[in-house]
Amino acid sequence: MKEQLTKAMKLNYLLEVVYMDQSGKLTKRRIKVLKMHGEKIWVWDTGKRAKRTFLIDRVLACQPVLRKEREII
Repeated sequence: MKEQLTKAMKLNYLLEVVYMDQSGKLTKRRIKVLKMHGEKIWVWDTGKRAKRTFLIDRVLACQPVLRKEREII
């Protein structure tokens, strides 16, 4: 997971992640990774419109968000 998050940070990808909080609740979030250090990541959470800090081992899944370009007619 750490490698995927590092790659997303370097390439400035928006990610969709499944995250488990300390109580075990699962949430799906869209994030942009800002910084990584040790077992923590600092992200911009687009849903909350705020910076957040996550523990890497609580990120259960992640994938890049694919954006489709709008067609101009």
